[in-house]
Amino acid sequence: MRYRYVTADVFTNRAYGGNPLAVVLDAQGLTAAQMQRIAREFNYSETSFVLPARDPAHTAWVRIFTPDREVPFAGHPNVGTAIVLAREWRAAGRPVPETLVFEEEAGLVRIALKTGEPAVQRAELTAPRPLERAGVAAVDAVARALTLDPADIDASTHPPQVVSVGLTFLVVQLASRDALRRAAPDAQGYAALLPLDGAKSIYAYTTDTAAEPGTDVQARMFTGRMTEDPATGSATAAATALRAALRGGMLRLRVGQGVDMGRASLLFAHAEPRADGVWAGVAGEAVVVMEGTLPAPAQA
Repeated sequence: MRYRYVTADVFTNRAYGGNPLAVVLDAQGLTAAQMQRIAREFNYSETSFVLPARDPAHTAWVRIFTPDREVPFAGHPNVGTAIVLAREWRAAGRPVPETLVFEEEAGLVRIALKTGEPAVQRAELTAPRPLERAGVAAVDAVARALTLDPADIDASTHPPQVVSVGLTFLVVQLASRDALRRAAPDAQGYAALLPLDGAKSIYAYTTDTAAEPGTDVQARMFTGRMTEDPATGSATAAATALRAALRGGMLRLRVGQGVDMGRASLLFAHAEPRADGVWAGVAGEAVVVMEGTLPAPAQA
């Protein structure tokens, strides 16, 4: 049996920018092991698999895999999958709903679609969980992991801290755009520091964006595989929630990512303290790039 797939570049309005995503449509019948092998074949930061919703009131059950593991939630797969599904429905003559609800391991992910002609232009998700804050990391250890000097780490607003709104990251503020540009993952430094309270990746950001008008934050995200992610919606939402919690009010940020690796991305993040916690989300565009079919991998 063959399965249809569509690839999209997410958090961009131009092909070959943003963060690539593979969406495997109608993935019913694939085992978790087969999904993992397909994700490893695409070798994108994530691949999503669309399955029938377990609750008929929801849109779909979406499973998300990196090249080495399944993750409970991620930002760019939700934005990209929503826009790809809307494209599929429109091509089939089906009405496109204003809101989608995806079932994921971390919980329900609600996504609002902004439609227009000739296609959906933008999707905005709300993370499945409010902000969760865990341990903090020593500045010296973080600097070593990022091949930086301790003076490059800005702990004046918050220390390097593990946070999550559905997927866990170590969030680190850097003192300058130059420090962000110089950052690079160090394998030994990572091994000494991570995993920490579930965090396996470091999301580094700076508010020094005077040279990059149109953004409030510039960011980079380095994984435990020593790879860089061009756009990380789940980490952006978590970092925005952390800053909103510290300031005690609604926060909206325009976040640039992927610039230093030649895949410029733009994410629109929001976070709001409520009675039951700080809730965050992220919005962006996506562009379909390729589509085709693939065979199911042989069972192990």
